[in-house]
Amino acid sequence: MAKIFTFRGKTAEELQKLSLEEFAKMVPSRQRRALLKRGLTENEKKIFRKFRKNRGKFIKTQARDTIIVPEMIGLKFGIHNGKEWVTVDIRAEMVGHRLGEFSQTRKRVLHSAPGIGATKSSKYVPLK
Repeated sequence: MAKIFTFRGKTAEELQKLSLEEFAKMVPSRQRRALLKRGLTENEKKIFRKFRKNRGKFIKTQARDTIIVPEMIGLKFGIHNGKEWVTVDIRAEMVGHRLGEFSQTRKRVLHSAPGIGATKSSKYVPLK
């Protein structure tokens, strides 16, 4: 049996029926203030117009601070991480978060063998 996603007691379908103001009252204070008190920025307004007009199309954006609202569930976004566009499929679990959280700007550091000029002692790797 698959677990059904709920956000503050509402399923994804119920969330999609809510208006932006009703949804804003359900999210934490930082997102609520951004949506209600400060209002949407010009970039966020542009993104909202784009995805409402072009339902189902791939949308590229650099506005990493845009809050994911229930209307975005099921869409594909190309989020810029400073170097490339990272494709992100918006799922119900992402509602209330920001787009930038799903497009990491830094790669994980992976160290390999010691480089040129390393001393004998630094090249030592014990056998298991």
